[in-house]
Amino acid sequence: MTLNCNGKILDLKIPKVMGILNLAPDSFFDGGKYQSIELATKRCSEMLTQGADIIDVGAASSRPGAQIISEKEEFNRLIPILKVLVKKFDSAIFSVDTFRSQIAKASLDEGVSVINDITAGEFDARMLPLVGKYNGVYVAMHMQGLPFNMQENPNYKNITSEILTFFLNKIESCRLNNISDIIIDPGIGFGKKINQNFTILKNLEIFQELNVPILVGFSRKSMIYKSLNIESADALNGTSVLNTIALMKKANILRVHDVKEAKESIELCRKLL
Repeated sequence: MTLNCNGKILDLKIPKVMGILNLAPDSFFDGGKYQSIELATKRCSEMLTQGADIIDVGAASSRPGAQIISEKEEFNRLIPILKVLVKKFDSAIFSVDTFRSQIAKASLDEGVSVINDITAGEFDARMLPLVGKYNGVYVAMHMQGLPFNMQENPNYKNITSEILTFFLNKIESCRLNNISDIIIDPGIGFGKKINQNFTILKNLEIFQELNVPILVGFSRKSMIYKSLNIESADALNGTSVLNTIALMKKANILRVHDVKEAKESIELCRKLL
């Protein structure tokens, strides 16, 4: 299984790490740390040095309760820094975390090859045709609701089968829009209760039948720190544990704040193969 990222081929025979670069001031773990070009460049360099295979840049927080910012504000936070990063780290693979097609277009025009859409095209109907036109790699995530209301009352009869059906339909829509490289993300913490997140992890290998790469994002999330009665700052060990379980259940991409530890989890799991 491979991904074509603007001519850079990513072989998923070995799981890969997507490093998170948040440019928003209010992201749940590292909000406000990387809002300048200098700080964002330094952080990007650190993650690449630690072995990040993809750098995922986002400028609009999607934490529970987050309000949707304007397109103009998202553009102004993201594009000036993105321009510098893509030029400086020209051999790297960049992803942009956005659900707006115009932000995606501006990012793709700058050389980004992956669009990471938490709404899987549900928010902006122009997203799938745009990504198909650009031959981009598309991450489709499952979410019930939107960030500002997604945790109010997430409700499922059978969460695994409902998400599986969602992705069956979404993959078909992507194919119809000429998107050939599709990644699915079950959306841990996005419109799910803690026990529902653990159910997804328990059944993660079921999504292999979709025959597309599986991305997971457990990094320092509430399912860890609330379960352990700790703070997100102390949730690195818990993140590594869940990442390791996900790898054993055939996850292909780990989306993380802590690249070094994720790479170590991958290397240790490979010893069992």
